[in-house]
Amino acid sequence: MNAIHGYHFINPTDLVWRPSNVMKIPNADYLERTGSENIGARLWRLPPKSANTLHKHIRAEEFYFVLEGEGRMRVGDETLTVPRYGGVLVGPDMLRQVFNDTDADVLWLIIGAPEELEFLQGSKSTMDLSLIYPVDPKQLPKELAGTDWPPNSI
Repeated sequence: MNAIHGYHFINPTDLVWRPSNVMKIPNADYLERTGSENIGARLWRLPPKSANTLHKHIRAEEFYFVLEGEGRMRVGDETLTVPRYGGVLVGPDMLRQVFNDTDADVLWLIIGAPEELEFLQGSKSTMDLSLIYPVDPKQLPKELAGTDWPPNSI
């Protein structure tokens, strides 16, 4: 993996928000324009009664940090409540999922390293998605039982 030279300034107005592929959660990638091969950083805005994918990683550790609201996540068999400005570091092998069982948006900053090169745009390697999603990635935590997410209208 190559280190960047110098620095990259990212203005919030330069961020591009888009819905995630699987769960349709609004997110903005801070580092996609920098070309970093070492670290990833993304904002995730979880609407009320929503969840991100249940997943793990091959090599990457992830740091989950709550910027707005009260965060909820499951790590392995545990459910954690993360206060505003609280954080959780999760190792690659642990299944994890952020979710929102409240009536207000929650904004997370999620930073991961090392970047898994298989996911970088233009990667020539074929990714075995079962390494990331060993179970159904759309599985919701028990706290969202009865919720239909992602909604069909998105």
